[in-house]
Amino acid sequence: MIKYTIHSKCKHWPRRVNKISKIIKKVLTYKNEMKFVSKIDYYCNIILTNDKSIKGLNKRYKNKNKATDVLTFVSEINYKNNLIEKHCDIYFSIETIKLYAKKNNINFYDHFTHLIIHSFLHINNFVHKKIKDYLIMKKKEIFLLKKLNINNPYLIK
Repeated sequence: MIKYTIHSKCKHWPRRVNKISKIIKKVLTYKNEMKFVSKIDYYCNIILTNDKSIKGLNKRYKNKNKATDVLTFVSEINYKNNLIEKHCDIYFSIETIKLYAKKNNINFYDHFTHLIIHSFLHINNFVHKKIKDYLIMKKKEIFLLKKLNINNPYLIK
């Protein structure tokens, strides 16, 4: 089971929430490809925020004193009856996403789709600290974006 809620924490997001909800639903049609496990219950908070808020989180939890487009936090709970839950908070910054989309001449929602796929892969233990892992994750992102008719974002220079 995958449940998510969307929380808009700044004035620039509310008009985008319906579209974002549709994007998430569409992305989740590929949950098997993202390695969502049927025996795990997923509870995701999609938090739509701004640079100031995400910069504070990035500094506090990642030791990076700068804004970023997305941060993903996951807690896993294992119960004695073999039930597993993953509780996820995924933060998106409007300013950084808009800036990246404008700078690279790509659609805001296409970039958001890439970021949600990226975050969902992190939730399912994909990482990108080592080059081998980065390449695996990148290949999966490109594959999923292609299924959604979105161009390979890694070709942008």
